[in-house]
Amino acid sequence: MPAAIPPAERLLNLVIALVNTPGRMTKEQVRSSVAGYGDARSDDAFERMFERDKDTLRELGVPVLTVTHAGHGDDIGYRIDTAHWSLPPIELTAAELGVLALAAQVWQDQSLRADSTRALTKLRAVGAAPEAHDLVAGLAPRVRAGGDAFAPLVDAVQNRQAVRFTYHAATTGEVRERHVEPWKLLARRGGWVLLARDRDRDASRSFRLRRIRGAVRPLGEPGGFAAPTAEELTEASRAWVGTGPERIALLAVTPGRAGALRARATATPPDVPLPAGSDRVLAGRDALAVPFRIDWELAEEVVGYGDAVVVLDPPQVRQAVVGMLRVASRLDQPRTDQRRGRIGEARGA
Repeated sequence: MPAAIPPAERLLNLVIALVNTPGRMTKEQVRSSVAGYGDARSDDAFERMFERDKDTLRELGVPVLTVTHAGHGDDIGYRIDTAHWSLPPIELTAAELGVLALAAQVWQDQSLRADSTRALTKLRAVGAAPEAHDLVAGLAPRVRAGGDAFAPLVDAVQNRQAVRFTYHAATTGEVRERHVEPWKLLARRGGWVLLARDRDRDASRSFRLRRIRGAVRPLGEPGGFAAPTAEELTEASRAWVGTGPERIALLAVTPGRAGALRARATATPPDVPLPAGSDRVLAGRDALAVPFRIDWELAEEVVGYGDAVVVLDPPQVRQAVVGMLRVASRLDQPRTDQRRGRIGEARGA
């Protein structure tokens, strides 16, 4: 015997039927053609079910109308008044459509990107200006996909369930398993960051999702740890952003490139001397002074622009960029413990 259709699904089926009926639907038609009402065991059970569903829809603001036949007053049917329920026509200006197009570009995750693309296509169909994207040409915000780690971490945050995963630290290059209580996910400068309590260190830590290797696995049951306090979240967020003094990095940038760095750039302080040899590097490039707090975070951002950005100062950021580029090009071999960690991941260890 097939399972009974849930009440919520039955309500949705009724709405679809009453919206699409050309005139009206009688009770008999509802019972015979709308999925879920055939589950009623008797006429009285159907009457109670149908009356309860009508009342529920009306409480939700759905205008279910009672319609009588012109020649037979006792012949009653029902329909939904779409004229009073449907949204008014959408009229978007070129600027509004451009902003929506820009927002849709943020989502690079495959599932979210598909949904946002379909929605934007429908909005463009009713927009008055197909050239709206020209208003935001050159602007391309990005939130990189969180990969396979994103969905299980969202569930873990919502369920307050501890997890374990293998993590490749940016500062030390260490690859090891972490056991954490996930608190919050943040979008930070083009990527996702997890704020969590590291059980092994008994302290709050932040983890870039793109540095998680392999699968995220649950530890224990949902509700396994207390929700973080506002003070704990504030402290963890402050630690991620950086609490040290703001410093200035001097960068040589190819014209027309690195828009995000240009947007944050400030006037070059007159008392900051350019390092020796900067004139040669700056030939054909723009000098930018970009504020930052965390060396490795700025280095990772700079690396993403390839040869379009060269760090002139400070030396530690430049060294971090060079180190990342060398590892990426395999000029340097990873340390033995890193290589073993990767081999273990490949074998599913």
